[in-house]
Amino acid sequence: MPHDDDLCFLPALELADLLRRREVSARELLRAHLDRIERVNPAVNAIVTLVAERAFDAAKAADERLAAGAGPGDVGPLHGLPIAHKDTHNTAGIRTSHGSRLADGVPDQDDLVIERIKAAGAITLGKTNVPEFAAGSHTFNPIFGATHNPYDLGRSAGGSSGGAAAALASGMVPLADGSDTGGSLRNPASFCNVVGLRPSPGRVPTWPTAAAWNTLPVKGPMARTVGDAALLLSAMAGPDPRSPIALEEPGARFARPLDHDPRGLRVAWSPDLGGLVPVEPAVARAVESAVTVFEDLGCVVEEACPDLAEGEEVFRTLRAWLFEISFGPLMDRCPEDHPDALKRTIRENTEEGRRLTGPALGRAEVAHARLFHRVREFFERYDALLLPVSQVVPFDVTAEYPTEVAGVPMEDYLDWMRSAYLISSTGSPALSVPAGFTPEGLPVGLQIVGPHRADFAVLQLGHAFEQATGHWRRRPPR
Repeated sequence: MPHDDDLCFLPALELADLLRRREVSARELLRAHLDRIERVNPAVNAIVTLVAERAFDAAKAADERLAAGAGPGDVGPLHGLPIAHKDTHNTAGIRTSHGSRLADGVPDQDDLVIERIKAAGAITLGKTNVPEFAAGSHTFNPIFGATHNPYDLGRSAGGSSGGAAAALASGMVPLADGSDTGGSLRNPASFCNVVGLRPSPGRVPTWPTAAAWNTLPVKGPMARTVGDAALLLSAMAGPDPRSPIALEEPGARFARPLDHDPRGLRVAWSPDLGGLVPVEPAVARAVESAVTVFEDLGCVVEEACPDLAEGEEVFRTLRAWLFEISFGPLMDRCPEDHPDALKRTIRENTEEGRRLTGPALGRAEVAHARLFHRVREFFERYDALLLPVSQVVPFDVTAEYPTEVAGVPMEDYLDWMRSAYLISSTGSPALSVPAGFTPEGLPVGLQIVGPHRADFAVLQLGHAFEQATGHWRRRPPR
């Protein structure tokens, strides 16, 4: 059996095979990861709630089921694998803080995505850190503080699934769930040299939610490899009558092998989303180096990008509306003498939502439709689009957000995330996959965007790139 640390960095697919062949037990695997958490987490601050005793009980039950003769087809795809859940996902009987003292508590009901992961056999060991109510792409909050980047503790791990990304990169868990409105699965994956998939809306249904028809926020998988992300997606995806936008396709299709010859695929790329966003040189170089990899894989690559400009109005309008729905009642309940009980940026975005008019929402919806068709027509010519995930490399962990990118001032805490949130507006699936490192050793991710609902094809292309480069194998220094 591998050394404990090596065990903690094995792909989840390999671990699942070891568990099924009973070459390692769920309890041994859990113990190795808990030991790793004990040694690494104090410096990284990725896991904020730990439920070790509960996890050992679940691991014992998982081992006993296999010992009693359950075969590979008798257990779920995640049987015995440790996992940590994003602290904005409600977990029955386990503290869920949402990074806010206003919502900190112990739910009595699992979110749908947690239901599915547990039903697939995963062992919950804890919760991962988030920004307050997952607002923003840098993970810090007034309860647990900031999550640090495992590759440089003085840098941000990104967000809002920053705790999940840092825990994966550090070997604390082989799988983690997250969510993404404007880049919250992709930005932290880019910052931490792991994989994050923003699935097509409805691929992973959300329940409960007050905005059941909204397509901006999605839940999705994070892992160290594309194959592992697909494995987790196979448990998370599939129809559910509680979600009106749930896709009918079963999640099991994502458990199929991702190996696919990409020769002849038509791939577009842009270092700056067609000139819409400033990008730090180190990030642009990583995207350009990826172009060579795809050419070597036999793809037909050319520089091109659909016009994404209308994505700005779409995202900011619909996000403000979503904030008013989600946080308006909470803001009204904040004590008058404690207006700072809710983060300033959340209050501002919620107030922006309250100022929206019917015509403003109408314009955003019309722009949304135009954007969708423009991107749909673009993907009639191309099979995929390569872009930067983040416009910057991981920044100072003590900063709230980058106020400048490549010499261009950022107007607010969202501006530096445009390379991710403009893609959110399109509804396309988008994958962040490790693309290399700066000379200082900071990770950079590549964003692979695909046609509407072509999640599996995006995963296949990301897998081919990952196999050709091997960037995911580089561990943090500690």
